[in-house]
Amino acid sequence: MPDRQSRHRHAPCGRAGALVQLVAAGACACLALGAGRATAQQTGAAAPKGATAGASAPAADPRAAIAKRLEVDVDAVRPSALPGIYEVAHGGEVLYVSSDGRYALSGDLFETAGGRNLTEQRRTEARGAALRSLGDADTIIFGPRTARYTVTVFTDVDCPYCRRMHSEIAEYNRLGVRVRYAFYPRSGPGTESWKKAESVWCAPDRQDALTRAKAGADVPPRSCKGAPVTKTWELGRELGIRGTPGVFTERGDYLSGYLPPQRLLERLKQLDGTGPDKG
Repeated sequence: MPDRQSRHRHAPCGRAGALVQLVAAGACACLALGAGRATAQQTGAAAPKGATAGASAPAADPRAAIAKRLEVDVDAVRPSALPGIYEVAHGGEVLYVSSDGRYALSGDLFETAGGRNLTEQRRTEARGAALRSLGDADTIIFGPRTARYTVTVFTDVDCPYCRRMHSEIAEYNRLGVRVRYAFYPRSGPGTESWKKAESVWCAPDRQDALTRAKAGADVPPRSCKGAPVTKTWELGRELGIRGTPGVFTERGDYLSGYLPPQRLLERLKQLDGTGPDKG
């Protein structure tokens, strides 16, 4: 079962995602799905001149038009469980769009039999695909490749709970959890937290620099070519991170927030089916 955070984390209104911004021009709007375009017979319009009764042109695949309208790849658009409605996934965001692209709905779709959240399932798939674009070379890793679990943690050097989590990094590793840190300075580009992230990345020993920075020690200011702070920050926004630490499993589950080492291990076991379902 989803935890308490996951049941409330995807409210349709609040900070609009990229897809919602495109549809609603920056407003947080939940639009009712409208009926499809009426046929010529329903509206009483005459058939086109020269058309043969009963004949119809082959139905065009609407995915390309929807993808163009929402500025996403066509592979991100696919039929949903609702007839005539398409699902558009981008990072951690999912929208439902009418086949003509005129109407969009932001919200969760559930199966009435069993209560499965189809939208969250799709979000997880989309997040997993986005996370696979982030290579180890753009992260700071603590723990061996042989660890049973790997999590990607979007972190802010100045975030109190990020610091608390890192103070327990040895215990996470001991329990078989490998941590890939990706920078996500909450204050945004050009801020002190951003500059600290770049200084840590550009240090000769990134692990040591990150550990010292999270302990509150000064890290000498540095800059270097290829620092991935912008890349990871933009990815975090795409994934819909609402705070730090933002914790993701390899398949794309969003755990959202600090969990003590043993609790994180239990949650990971729950997700892969090897532990009890504690909700």
